[in-house]
Amino acid sequence: MIAAIVIGVPTGVVPTPFYTRMTPVLWWNYPVWLISSVLEGLLVATYVRAGPGRGRAAASPERPRTGRALGAGLLSAFAVGCPICNKLVVLAIGVSGALAYFAPVQPVLAATSVALLLHALMRRLRTAKVCEVPS
Repeated sequence: MIAAIVIGVPTGVVPTPFYTRMTPVLWWNYPVWLISSVLEGLLVATYVRAGPGRGRAAASPERPRTGRALGAGLLSAFAVGCPICNKLVVLAIGVSGALAYFAPVQPVLAATSVALLLHALMRRLRTAKVCEVPS
């Protein structure tokens, strides 16, 4: 839920009075937004485990390596975001460049971000099953 809000609100996929998207939301933005939000949430959930002797969840004592997951989530935001609302893209290549060059690349960014999140989740789940955490 938090990932959906963090990705959806600043990109304009979720309409709010705080932000007006300058280009329409495309049909594929919604499934990419939902899939990446679910995968990001599941991935973050793997870093929370039940503490010894406690029924509630406690943070893992190890320092989680979440850089790739954060990068994939950021990539998802770039993928579903408005191409001309992204200040970094407009600064680098201008408004016409954003529409001509960045907008056609966004579906590739979307597929890449979903693939990275899926890979990170599968790898995290595989290592969680193999490696036992000492209590």
